[in-house]
Amino acid sequence: MEDDIRERLDARQYREAFELVVDRFQNKVFRLAISMVRDEALAQDLAQDIFLKIWKALPGYLGGASLSTWIYTISRNTCLTELKRRAARPTLSIHDPDLEEMLERSPAMQSTDRDSGVEMDAYQMLNQLPEKYRQVITLFYLEQKSYEEVGAMLGLPMGTVKTFLYRAKKELLKIGARRPPVAV
Repeated sequence: MEDDIRERLDARQYREAFELVVDRFQNKVFRLAISMVRDEALAQDLAQDIFLKIWKALPGYLGGASLSTWIYTISRNTCLTELKRRAARPTLSIHDPDLEEMLERSPAMQSTDRDSGVEMDAYQMLNQLPEKYRQVITLFYLEQKSYEEVGAMLGLPMGTVKTFLYRAKKELLKIGARRPPVAV
């Protein structure tokens, strides 16, 4: 899958290689970004920043890691940097009582009963997981990466990846089993 990109890089055809990278990885980079920052607009901005960084670094890519691992590392690090930057300057707490009350009253935030045939959205369920579990689930199941690739992308040992997957699946089962309170 990456051979044609590597051929263009070896031939110093950076524009062509970059176009292939964008074509193949734009959705994956965006999904990783949104899974980390949980904000679609911010994820779109970060995806653009990530591809700008890839464009600038492409001539220096030496092939030490697979191209996808290299791209995911840049993506993950860019998202983590943004999360740290935002944590240093918080603007509004999501746990503000007034905001929580407004969200609870919002019809868009109300869950529906499973018996009505409407299943919980997978992304809604993923967003309820801790970030470390959400990243592992996203890469392993949604991006279909191997244990080794997930570990390399997140900087985790393979045993930790397997543990996080196990715990994440348990949490997802708990989330899926929850039913909203029945209105009387």
